[in-house]
Amino acid sequence: MTTTAPTRSRRAANRVLALDIKQLTLTEQERLVDLALSVLQERHQPGEVLHSPRQTRDYLRLRLAGFTAEAFGCVFLDNAHRVLAVKELFHGTIDGAAVYPRIVVQQALTLNAAATVFYHNHPSGVAEPSQADRRITERLQAALALIDVRVLDHIVVTHGDTTSFAELGLL
Repeated sequence: MTTTAPTRSRRAANRVLALDIKQLTLTEQERLVDLALSVLQERHQPGEVLHSPRQTRDYLRLRLAGFTAEAFGCVFLDNAHRVLAVKELFHGTIDGAAVYPRIVVQQALTLNAAATVFYHNHPSGVAEPSQADRRITERLQAALALIDVRVLDHIVVTHGDTTSFAELGLL
């Protein structure tokens, strides 16, 4: 039995590796995106531990890919970095969204969160954080520090890229 499991696993991996995007129909491509989102969403269910920043960035890219206006949200985590909830809290226009620290703090308290990862999209396609992005991150970080909730990252998402405040040394 131990010899068949790796073989089955290799075959499944080879099926995926053998896919060529150019040979897939539009329907097959859409189904593949749906499957990828389902896999990533499963890893971000309440109780699941965030295992890697890359996994979270990929999940957020897929989650926000179709948004044509800005949306701001949080991944709320417990002390062991297990997901409590992933919530889009604010929606805006093509170039901005009003973000209110009071609402973020209320959600963190309601969920009994110990940490959070902020995220928002830039429909413009430019993943570089703006000055407004930096200011709201500082305000949110200060507000959450009052209730002992750590801010682990703020991820800016575009259709093809992500930028991490933590990786840029902005947190």
